[in-house]
Amino acid sequence: QVQLVESGGGLVQPGGSLRLSCAASGSMFGISLMGWYRQAPGKERELVAVVSSGGTTTYADSVKGRFTISRDNAKNTVHLQMNSLKAEDTAVYYCNVEIGGAHNYWGQGTQVTVSS
Repeated sequence: QVQLVESGGGLVQPGGSLRLSCAASGSMFGISLMGWYRQAPGKERELVAVVSSGGTTTYADSVKGRFTISRDNAKNTVHLQMNSLKAEDTAVYYCNVEIGGAHNYWGQGTQVTVSS
């Protein structure tokens, strides 16, 4: 019954910025990880960034230094600030939440297009 609602996607020029947000709702306990994945046409879904309940962050090498993930545990929300966007960042971005290491939930996805 957990639902994830994503927002913030859109069209942006190379070098621009976007901020993605994901809000989790429903009965849930013990959220361990919150993060973002993305999938571009012809490619497999890949991890972009993840943050633990303790605030530890992990980033894909391709986005290090450009993207920043953050979470608000009280609000069950996670954000992805994307700066210096490149055409290669174009993809559908999915919010992901892991609860208790046994349950995994996904958002519907939000399109990010970087083009001039």
